[in-house]
Amino acid sequence: MPWLGAHLSVAGGFYKAVHTADALGMEAVQIFTHSPTQWVVTAEASRGRSPRSGKASKWRSKPLDPQAVAAFHEARKHSKVRCFLAHDSYLINVASADPHLRRRSIEALIVEMERAEALGLFALVMHPGAGQSDEDRDAILRIAEALDEVHQRCPKNPVRILLETTAGQGSTLGHRFEHLAEILSRVRQPERLGVCFDTCHVFAAGYPLAPEKAYRETLRQFDAIVGVKRIAAFHLNDSAKPLGSRVDRHAHIGRGCLGLEPFRLLLNDPRFRKHPMLMETPKGTENGVDLDEINLHTLRTLLA
Repeated sequence: MPWLGAHLSVAGGFYKAVHTADALGMEAVQIFTHSPTQWVVTAEASRGRSPRSGKASKWRSKPLDPQAVAAFHEARKHSKVRCFLAHDSYLINVASADPHLRRRSIEALIVEMERAEALGLFALVMHPGAGQSDEDRDAILRIAEALDEVHQRCPKNPVRILLETTAGQGSTLGHRFEHLAEILSRVRQPERLGVCFDTCHVFAAGYPLAPEKAYRETLRQFDAIVGVKRIAAFHLNDSAKPLGSRVDRHAHIGRGCLGLEPFRLLLNDPRFRKHPMLMETPKGTENGVDLDEINLHTLRTLLA
């Protein structure tokens, strides 16, 4: 059956996420390798000049603590978690028309890849980015060129980058299946990429996931445009906003506008039996019980 889990905090050490996952009986875990609201790279003056901007700069990042990495690997040896992923920083935008922001984003994405490799993670999930509009064809080209540079500078890195489906807020790209297909068609090494299918985002973008007829039609469209074999992971989130709202607001499983049926259909779809499915639902407790535990139990009751 699918590998169920959640995005977990690494406060106090990466190994803490492993212990939390085991305590809750998870098979998959997603983490941040650093604060998602802070840049992992900083620029310092140098003789060289960065591409496109022409400004003198040298990008530096704080390396991972070797002891923290070793503790994470040691925790994994004794864990039942089958799959570990990372999500990149929310600040990264390789689609930007601003040369400085785009250069900083590319450098940060490379560091994210290096960190994920050091931790032995399966994949790095990223939002495609935002252009000047949600139909900015030049932005899609910038994304593809950025991914090519990342791959070229990380030639032996086994970590797969997964392009996440988005809700379509503002000028973000990735809310139409065609966006993902075009990016994949333009990169030189598409085999190093995959897709992370977010239920809340897809629903908010206007694709229904229930009843069963609608679910099958949406997946048929995805298969025809992108290919379901491209899906390497799922984010299981209910939506606080209605179909087609293009607003990204996650809700607890079965307590939002999606309801339980889309999750039942997805969890029992034989095409996704070996896929990591990760919750990004709100954290906290309810009647003294961890909300991740509650949502996980809800999902497991839907498995045939």
